Amino acid sequence: MLGEYPIEGRRAAEIAASVERAVGAGELRPGQLLPPLRELAERLGVNPNTVAAAYRVLRDRGVIETAGRRGSRVRPRPASTPREWIRVEAADARDLGAGNPDPALLPPLGEALAAAAARAAERPTLYGAPDVAPGLAELARAALDADGVPSGPVAVTSGSLDAIERVLTAHLRPGDAVAVEDPGWGSLLDIIPALGLRAVPVGVDDDGPLPELVERALRQGARALVVTDRAQNPTGAAIGAARARELRDVLAGHPQVLLIEDDHGHGIVDLPLHPLAGGTEHWVLVRSTAKAYGPDLRLAVLTGDGVTLDRVRGRQRLGPGWVSHLLQETVVELWRSGAVDPRAVAASYGERRGALVRALRERGIAAHGRSGMNVWAPVADETGAVARLLQAGWAVAPGARFRVASPQGVRLTVSALRVRDIGPVADALAAATGPAPAGRFD
Repeated sequence: MLGEYPIEGRRAAEIAASVERAVGAGELRPGQLLPPLRELAERLGVNPNTVAAAYRVLRDRGVIETAGRRGSRVRPRPASTPREWIRVEAADARDLGAGNPDPALLPPLGEALAAAAARAAERPTLYGAPDVAPGLAELARAALDADGVPSGPVAVTSGSLDAIERVLTAHLRPGDAVAVEDPGWGSLLDIIPALGLRAVPVGVDDDGPLPELVERALRQGARALVVTDRAQNPTGAAIGAARARELRDVLAGHPQVLLIEDDHGHGIVDLPLHPLAGGTEHWVLVRSTAKAYGPDLRLAVLTGDGVTLDRVRGRQRLGPGWVSHLLQETVVELWRSGAVDPRAVAASYGERRGALVRALRERGIAAHGRSGMNVWAPVADETGAVARLLQAGWAVAPGARFRVASPQGVRLTVSALRVRDIGPVADALAAATGPAPAGRFD
């Protein structure tokens, strides 16, 4: 069962460490079955409860998965291995899978960086300075107020995922369940098991998470819910007014649940925001600068209830301390200058996205893409579809990067497309796969 590798240890921590070392070294392979509790306990000369505790630690860390009487196995993919590795090397193919924004729509950063550097020369940021630049907090809060986001303090993190990770660890413990969109953001699906948490998939449609499935997940014990307000990755879903009311009603019945809203599409969408916050005791809304201003501008702002923001900022002070004020002041300059016109950016992505969705549907593929820069195409065999598309000169993202339990699909990012490319891409996908069933993604 375990080949030549012996599991060692007398205490739970020692046994867990032995298994984790073997997984990291490749001596225990993904999918490999571990010994039953009593068998390993007898072999090691310890109480079965000790082995059970070791397996529980390994499960909480995302190293193994347990399936009742079918036993415990090494996870197919270690929790620290990002789903981004499940990708297709574009080589000579056109890359529609990386998920990057269109560089032509990103603003030049030179003037904003220079202005921030000049300000830093006049007033250097030293130890003891506020963690949030006053100008950034003022502009961020004004934009949040304009979108109807409840009042709350503002924090700054190194991107959306950094914010979400900090908020989850501020409230949850290993073993807790988190309700997540399925299909959903691959990086979020990675970070949850890496934190020792358990993902509970919630199906989505073009209007976002399905209320009845959110209700079911929360009734089953999920302690947090993470939703994407607009430009959902990978489906392009956006929460409209009616769906927002339904989700608020669900959350009102679970006021103890931690709500995390990801509004990473701010700045590249023209659909209004319909925030869900207000019905739970603890909540945050996160906005990243990555899609509108560039992935290398590693900055996100978040607001939320006072307790959560105090915990996030307090823990941040014990680690990195703050996000560079040079970056914060650069974002202030970009916001004040109007360097990005969200309506023009949204129109550019919308033209390409809408044309691709229509072309695919004309060819019998039930594609989705209500907002943002991505189109989701359900397929019967995503591995075969990806391979055949690559042969045709198009690299797309396999749906496995974004799925927990939802049906197969592929994601196409329209950033690299021009209108003249739409027909050839749609023809290639239609040739690579037969029509997939229409309807919800769950």
